[in-house]
Amino acid sequence: MISAIFVHNLKGDVVIARMYRHDLKRSVADAFRIQVVTNPDASLPVLTIGSTTFLHIRHDNLFFVAVTRINADVALVFEMLNRLVALTTGFLGKCDEEAVKNNLVLIYELLDELVDFGYPQTCDMDHLRARITSQGVKIEKRTKAKERPVSTDASARGDTPWRGKNIKYRKNETFVDVVEEIDALVGADGTPLRASVAGAVQVRAYLSGSPECRLGLNDRLVWSEQLGIKRRPDRSASPDIDDRVEADDASPTGVITLEDCQFHQCVSLERFGTDRTISFVPPDGEFELMRYRVQDSITLPFRLHPIVNELSSTKIEIRIAVKANFEANLSATDVVLSIPTPGNAANVNLVSSQGKAKWQPACNAIEWSINKFPGGAEYVLSAEADLAVMVTAGSKGSKAWAKPPIAMRFKLIMFTASGLVVRYLRISEPHLGYAAVKWVRYLTRNGSYEVRT
Repeated sequence: MISAIFVHNLKGDVVIARMYRHDLKRSVADAFRIQVVTNPDASLPVLTIGSTTFLHIRHDNLFFVAVTRINADVALVFEMLNRLVALTTGFLGKCDEEAVKNNLVLIYELLDELVDFGYPQTCDMDHLRARITSQGVKIEKRTKAKERPVSTDASARGDTPWRGKNIKYRKNETFVDVVEEIDALVGADGTPLRASVAGAVQVRAYLSGSPECRLGLNDRLVWSEQLGIKRRPDRSASPDIDDRVEADDASPTGVITLEDCQFHQCVSLERFGTDRTISFVPPDGEFELMRYRVQDSITLPFRLHPIVNELSSTKIEIRIAVKANFEANLSATDVVLSIPTPGNAANVNLVSSQGKAKWQPACNAIEWSINKFPGGAEYVLSAEADLAVMVTAGSKGSKAWAKPPIAMRFKLIMFTASGLVVRYLRISEPHLGYAAVKWVRYLTRNGSYEVRT
C-alpha cells in the first residue's frame, strides 16, 4: 500500500526516509521537493507523477509525505499521517524539525511500529509506548510524581490496553472540551435554509491509578432513530471562570437529538445503551472521547440582515447589520465577515460602527473584522461602491452580478449551537480515593457559514 514515508523540511531536505517496499527508489523524494516544496504554486495535497502518487500534510515546518504506486485508500493514508504527527507530538512534546532531528532513532522506531510492509498498524499511544524502548529528548508539559513503568504483556492483554499501569500525578485533573463546528446557509431574510453541527468531546485526563469516569450529558438524550424531531432546547448560561466552569456546576438543558455518534474504544457502549451515561476508563493524556452530529433545533449565534440597493447605473449601496444571538455575558472573538462586491467595482467607501473594514480588490470582497463581539450587540457596516460599468439583468451581452453569499468566521466560547451540555463528570478511583479537579469548556466555531444577499 504505502511504499515509503518521507519527512521534508521547508528547504526540501529529507529529514526522515523510511522505505517499506522495493517498488521505488529513495530518489523519488527529489521529485516531491521540486514539484511541491520549492514550488510556490503547489497547493494540492495529492500529487501524481507517472505511476507514483505523493500524499502529504504540512505541520509546523515539516512536510509529512506518504508515497504509493497503487490505487491506495487516500482517506486512510491521510488519517495515518495525521496520527503520525499526533504520536510524534505525544512522544516528544512538539513536532518540528528540531525535535525530529534530536530523536531520529525514536522516530524510526515509531515508523516501524506504525506501518508494516506498507500497511498501517496500531496507532494507540499507550500500546506504542510499551514497545518503543528509545528514550527521546522530550519537552515535558506536565510534571508527574514519578515515571510509570509499563509492562508490555499487561498493556497488551489487560482489560484496558489503552491505559498503562502505576500512573501517578501530584495533582489529579480532567479537562473536557466540547468543540462544535456550524455549517449553515441562511436566506437574505434570516431564515436558515440549511444548518448542521459537527461536534467532538475532547478530554485531557491527568489522573492517578485506573479511575472510572462517568460523563452525563443532557438528561433526556435520545437517538434520532428512536424518536422524532424534538423541540428547541432551552439553554441557560454557564458561568465563565477562566474560560472554564466546574463540571458539576453545568446548567441543565432540554432534549437534543444526536446522530452518527462515534465513541473511543474506552467507552462502555452497554452502559450508554442502558442509561445514556458515558462510562469509561480514560487513556492517560489527551484523546477524543466521542464525535456526533446534530441537524435539528440548532441555534445560530449570529443574525445578519443584508441590503443591496442600486443607486444608479454606476453606484450601488451595501448595508449589513449583524446581531449577536447569544447571552450578554458571552463574547465571540476573531469575527470576520467577507462581503462580496461586483467584479467591476472601481472604488468602495466604507463606514462601520465597530471593528475594521477594508476592501480587497483582488478578492472582490469587503473584509470586516471585529476582534470582540459581545452577546446581544448589533453592528452595522455601510458601503458605497463606484462601478466602472453597471451590469444588470437586462444588459445585453453581459452577465448580471450573481450576488454571492456573505461568508462568516468566528469563535465563541461557552456556547453550543446544538444545545449539548455536560451535566456532570464523576471520577471514582477506589484504591487511591482522591478528589479530582474537573473542568468543562465549550467552543463553537464556524464551518461553512454563509448568508445570501
